Amino acid sequence: MRNRSNSAVRLDYYHRMIYKTILQYQNPVTGLLPAKPFDQLAWVRENVYSALAIWGLSLAYKKSLDVNEDRARCYELEQSTVKLMRGLLICMMHQRHKVERFKVTESTNDAIHAMFSVRTGRQVVGDTEWGHLQMDATSLYLLILAQMTAAGLQIIYTLDEVDFIQNLVFYIRCAYTVPDYGIWERGDKSNTGLPELNCTSVGMAKAALEAMSEIDLFGRKGSPASVIHVHPDDISRCRAILASVLPRESNSKETDAGLLSIIGFPAFAVDDPVLVTDTKNVIVEKLQVVGFAISFKISGLLCPRFSVFH
Repeated sequence: MRNRSNSAVRLDYYHRMIYKTILQYQNPVTGLLPAKPFDQLAWVRENVYSALAIWGLSLAYKKSLDVNEDRARCYELEQSTVKLMRGLLICMMHQRHKVERFKVTESTNDAIHAMFSVRTGRQVVGDTEWGHLQMDATSLYLLILAQMTAAGLQIIYTLDEVDFIQNLVFYIRCAYTVPDYGIWERGDKSNTGLPELNCTSVGMAKAALEAMSEIDLFGRKGSPASVIHVHPDDISRCRAILASVLPRESNSKETDAGLLSIIGFPAFAVDDPVLVTDTKNVIVEKLQVVGFAISFKISGLLCPRFSVFH
């Protein structure tokens, strides 16, 4: 019987957990993950966070390669991550015409969709049937794409894909001026379906722009043609919005649990430690209740008067 370190045995436990909860539901064709078992909807935000879990375990295996089986698992986890991230990329590239229109119109009807079909990667609802304009979801994808590329994963293959990623950077650069539906896909908290300027979206866009600035998407094999360019003023404007609005989330929301994603993992978008502490304290004071926390005050999620179309 092979002797293995305690850390390797522990990683095997996490590998079984990842497989049972995530990998066994990954579509073999598109690489996408459903929102729940046997569902046919793949949400951008949930898929990116799932990719982070798979990639994180691959990094842990890479530091503890006891036997050939560990090397195989590390490789499999890395490729599952690449497949998932590329699946999301293909979904969004199907809507490249909408990205071009949005740069001109900045209309909610021209936004990249927030959910796609698990089996086909195509859109599943109409442009006006859901709050698709969610800058934080697209920004989260770009942020994690930049981190994975910097860590050595090869996710982008061609210059056409590089051009599309550059277009996505142009897509999120206006996050500080364009109202969107936010991390909860609801818009303002009155449940009327009106978009508003959300700090979660602005903060995630700021983090994505910083991560994407001058990164070579081909890694060590790249050239100037595969480098992404970001205008520094866009980052500065997002920073100014955060400094002036936080600890509020938006005009209608005093605070929001989603702000935790920009003052901490994964964005770490707020530079002022005092503002980070103030924002966290407001979230705990206003949203934490016994045993759990609510998304924001008067959320109304799934209450009798809740409108699923908003």
